[in-house]
Amino acid sequence: MSGQIIIEQLEFRGRCGVTPDERARPQPLAVDLELDCHLEPAGLSDDLQRTVDYASVAQRIIELGTCHDAHLLETMAERFLAALFDEFPVDRAKLWLRKLHPPLIHVTKSVGVTLERTRQAHRLLRADPSPSHFLIQQLPRLPKGKVLDVASGTGRHALFLASQGYQVDAIDHDVQALAQLSSTAHARNLTGITTQTMNLEPPPPTKANIGQEAYNVILVFFYLTRPLFPCLIDALKPGGMLLYETFLIDNHFQHQHPKRKEFCLAHNELIDLSSGLRIVHYDEGPHEGQRGGESVYTAQLVAQKPLASEISS
Repeated sequence: MSGQIIIEQLEFRGRCGVTPDERARPQPLAVDLELDCHLEPAGLSDDLQRTVDYASVAQRIIELGTCHDAHLLETMAERFLAALFDEFPVDRAKLWLRKLHPPLIHVTKSVGVTLERTRQAHRLLRADPSPSHFLIQQLPRLPKGKVLDVASGTGRHALFLASQGYQVDAIDHDVQALAQLSSTAHARNLTGITTQTMNLEPPPPTKANIGQEAYNVILVFFYLTRPLFPCLIDALKPGGMLLYETFLIDNHFQHQHPKRKEFCLAHNELIDLSSGLRIVHYDEGPHEGQRGGESVYTAQLVAQKPLASEISS
């Protein structure tokens, strides 16, 4: 007997917002859930162990929503879906996550997102994406040694470079993403990856946090915090390479993503931010998307820190 377990208006206070000010204090959030599952075993046996315990579901959602902040409601909703499929016998899940008091003057009720997914679709979505075509293309240029993967997420690039013999330090603010990265690395017997939770938003990490002339390669993909650039340049060893790709302002106008212009680069801005490095490769325009689908407008840069002898001469 297939059926649904429905949880309406599960409320909690969580930190979610694009700006640091919005994430500085918890705000009221709510989620509705529709969970498809097999109810017949519990209906015949009257045994809670043979169904989805909605109290446990509610407790887990509240735990995730209150203990981990997010820039986007979409990110928080994805965490909820991952937990539902990973921890409960759910065949399909639909959720509606919303801010009950959004910081918008003319919105009198709520703003939110809805997601609906089957277990099979979730498995396909969670399959490890391949590394960026740009990284593979530039791999012959990269010196061997130690890599810093900035805003690594679940580590598609860290895992790839570790498989190529690099030692990789992966940093991100998302504890769960780094935990998944560590689990994947362990499953693949990749011992060359270390992870560290780090807030990369302004004020930026100090040299002591990231390191001084510590890395042969630094990677940054689809992440932009401008005050971070001096720390990245300081963290490169002489002769080390910075490999960077993120959205151009064109993508905001063409695809309305990212939604906020300040998360996009102006034309030639990436060159200016990398001042002091020697530009080895630079390109702006439409490039292959993160999942190989529709093209996105990005700036791609490879830049090298001068050797001490080059600076003195």
